[in-house]
Amino acid sequence: QVQLVESGGGSVQAGGSLRLSCAASGSDYRGRCLAWFRQAPGKEREGVVNVGSGKETLYADSVKGRFRVFQDDRKNTLDLQMNNLNLEDTAMYFCAADTNFPGNWRPSLSPSDYGYWGQGTQVIVSS
Repeated sequence: QVQLVESGGGSVQAGGSLRLSCAASGSDYRGRCLAWFRQAPGKEREGVVNVGSGKETLYADSVKGRFRVFQDDRKNTLDLQMNNLNLEDTAMYFCAADTNFPGNWRPSLSPSDYGYWGQGTQVIVSS
């Protein structure tokens, strides 16, 4: 089982930065791919970044060069540093763990490949 808890959301002006954190726990979260997703009102959930157990990464085109993920194995956290935020980044952000265990890196940003989800943390970007 895997438990995921997000934190760090809030309100920020366009051009600003936020850092989200996902605390992972449970008997078998290690060895799974982790990811950040987001969902804006009225839109489908979309992948932001996928991280393999070997620290491989896959970023969505919309965030490349602005967002960066940090995984701390000692703290069991997966942080998302978001810079140069724009209005389109406003969304609920979710941390997720892949259903595959154990498995090779699956560079997927499809929500259907993830079976464990946190409750989400809200990010609001204003002009």
